[in-house]
Amino acid sequence: MTSKPLSVPSSLRHDLLASFVVFLVAIPLSLGIAVAAGAPVEAGLIAAAVGGIVAGAVGGSPLQVSGPAAGLTVIVAELVQTYGWRATCTITLLGGLLQILLGACRIARAALAVSPAVVHGMLAGVGVVIVLAQAHVVLGGGPEESALANLRELPGQLAHPRPDPALLGGLTVLVLLAWSRLPRGGRLRLVPGPLPAVALATLAAWSLGSDAARVDLPDSLLGGWSAPVAPHGSLPGVVGAVVSVALVAAVESLLCGVAIDRARPAGVPRADLDRDLVGQGAGNAVSGLLGGLPIAGVIVRSAANLEAGARSRWSAVLHGVWVLVLALACGPLIEQVPVAALAALLIVLGVRLTDLGRVRDLRHHREAPAYYATLAGVVLLGLGEGVLLGIGIMALLALRRLTRLSVRAERLVPAPDDGPAPPRVHVVVEGTLTFLGVPRLSGVLQDVPPGAHVDLDLNVDFMDHAAFDAVHRWRMAHERQGGRVDIDEVHEAWYERAVTGEMSAPRKSPPPSRWWAPWANRRRRPRAELDAPEVSPATVLLNGVREYHGRTARLVRPIMAELAMAQKPEHLFITCVDSRIVPNIITASGPGDLFINRNVGALVPRHGSRTPDDSVAATVEYATNVLDIRTITVCGHSNCGAMAALLAGGAEVEHLTALSRWLKHGNHSLARFLAEEPPGTDEPPLTRLCKINVMQQLDNLLSYPWLRERVEAGEIELVGLYLDLQSAEVEMFDRARGAFVPVPDEPVPDEPVPAEAPRSWTVG
Repeated sequence: MTSKPLSVPSSLRHDLLASFVVFLVAIPLSLGIAVAAGAPVEAGLIAAAVGGIVAGAVGGSPLQVSGPAAGLTVIVAELVQTYGWRATCTITLLGGLLQILLGACRIARAALAVSPAVVHGMLAGVGVVIVLAQAHVVLGGGPEESALANLRELPGQLAHPRPDPALLGGLTVLVLLAWSRLPRGGRLRLVPGPLPAVALATLAAWSLGSDAARVDLPDSLLGGWSAPVAPHGSLPGVVGAVVSVALVAAVESLLCGVAIDRARPAGVPRADLDRDLVGQGAGNAVSGLLGGLPIAGVIVRSAANLEAGARSRWSAVLHGVWVLVLALACGPLIEQVPVAALAALLIVLGVRLTDLGRVRDLRHHREAPAYYATLAGVVLLGLGEGVLLGIGIMALLALRRLTRLSVRAERLVPAPDDGPAPPRVHVVVEGTLTFLGVPRLSGVLQDVPPGAHVDLDLNVDFMDHAAFDAVHRWRMAHERQGGRVDIDEVHEAWYERAVTGEMSAPRKSPPPSRWWAPWANRRRRPRAELDAPEVSPATVLLNGVREYHGRTARLVRPIMAELAMAQKPEHLFITCVDSRIVPNIITASGPGDLFINRNVGALVPRHGSRTPDDSVAATVEYATNVLDIRTITVCGHSNCGAMAALLAGGAEVEHLTALSRWLKHGNHSLARFLAEEPPGTDEPPLTRLCKINVMQQLDNLLSYPWLRERVEAGEIELVGLYLDLQSAEVEMFDRARGAFVPVPDEPVPDEPVPAEAPRSWTVG
């Protein structure tokens, strides 16, 4: 169901105010970017006006605002030095025409295939280049020809700064930082920070009679216009420049459009990326023709437009009109702006472009090397070289993932009553088995003792001939020496097909269902059954059993056969009966690993409780005394209904007598919750009680004297876990900190621990 489009009067009422806000952001940024790029100052104003009027009217992202972008500053600066300003305008015009062609071919989404690691690394590198160049301007000097040269000359510039530009630049930075700390929602925050920062610096320069350099405008905005000229240089170089401008501006605009589209308010139509690329191309063509900078969708202006309440493209168009009016009517006022203030503004913008907070997500996905490589490449080599370097690193990372292989070998210990038997080795190979993994696999197989009985599990999604040949030759040699090799193929029968000579395409089994997902997420009813009555819950359950028989039973049958006569778990897992908690999923465990006790609230009645209940104690006794369990885990979770009932005083469940009686075992958790001071965070009370309940149940376990003795002796470890349902993340209780902390990404190596100090729980 689509939202009703906004009426024109309502839209204009919102857009008029938003256009003024964006206009106030655009003026200082446009001037500063023009100065940083080595272009005429009026080129920034022309680009801002064209970006608003042309790209805003033609583009496909209603709330995106286009104009000169900091991400293009380095490209433009290089082009101006290489070809001159008028030829750079020609390159901008041709880049716009190329963007129109790409948009007409409807390949806009292909630009989004560039990894965000490369894009953010590029922007961070541009930010570093801007900071290094504009630092010289703030100190009263001029930028050098490269980032390395700027870095090399910076100490000397710092040693001998010019006082007036340095003071004006420092004032601009201080105002920007102070403005960013104003409370959100206040009236002052309606005015964008760059405007008062540049205005105060201008006022200070005028009142003090400073001799710092000012902005230099021509007599009229288009007074010095002349037709663009053809760039003089090699054809490959010119073509590369056109492609660079077109693609970098396109990628930056499309990423900005996607980000703004995700946050658009109700009633605003979705962004059309192909049309938006055509709009950006039209804007660049007109800007290049009129003598303006290249344009792109700018996240700073677009975010300001969104926050100011814009509802349609009229806001972007009107902001361009206001820029045009100001440029034509207020030239003498603009000429009072100190260049140092614009440079300081760009330094702050450059620092924001190097936002290292993005690295956290990239590191989580193991893509940070591409980010850092792109950043370093842009600073040391240049924009195009840095982006190509980042793309190359991402290609290597993708190749590494595609060829990732895990080989594990475990020597199984025979039971005492088995008598003399050959050694037994279990080897598991997982991933993509190609020639790249043959050395690793061969190294493991060569360590297998002669005559051993080997269970080789091949859980691989692909096996090439080199890998098959290595496995097959080793198998034949091992069996000639009296050994035995049993090969189980879990995914597809790559090895079996190669042995039998059946080289046709592998018989793909039906795509595996997401076995860990709820039934409702996996059911796909035929179209003819959409109007049929819902099936009964019992039928759904039996369908699940049938799916288990068809897909899973054959895979787990060897494991279950080994476990059929006895179980040997090492972990007792006490958790809530809540249907959203699946212990085997959150611990990545399988049959025979966990001995599980589930009850309402994951409660452990204390020893000698007034409300006797032996169900949990019986489980703990059997687990520790019969199964020789070594670890007892209590796992709580967010939004626990039992804890919510405790917070409500039990009023909601008082009609359920058995449940009310059971929840009395949670009174110690509630008392602890009431006695402890809340932490200095905004953690909701229910979340805090859910975590405190885990701590209390661990203490309740220690109320059993015989169990406490074994914990103090280091024979049993107690572990506390907490599952946040919304994020699906598990935290562990850190006794030393008295708080739950994330589980480390990398396993912590086991170290010998004294018997009086168990690793996971200390008695105190």
